[in-house]
Amino acid sequence: MTPIVLDGGGNMTKYYVTRNAQLNGDHEVHHEFCAWLPLAQHLQYLGFFADCASAVREARKHFSQSNGCAFCASECHTR
Repeated sequence: MTPIVLDGGGNMTKYYVTRNAQLNGDHEVHHEFCAWLPLAQHLQYLGFFADCASAVREARKHFSQSNGCAFCASECHTR
């Protein structure tokens, strides 16, 4: 899926973090095109980011134990 291109030429995508933690305590960070994106009422909007690492850093301001989704943000997912 193609990220949204904003004025200025940078590829930016919307990211969200789950409000409810997983059983292991993680709040998962997803991009807007993730096949596993939960329902809107379970998400907190983080903003537009060029990569998942930036989105996870932002998510940790809200939930210290945040982790990238294993499917849509696998490069930011820790086991």
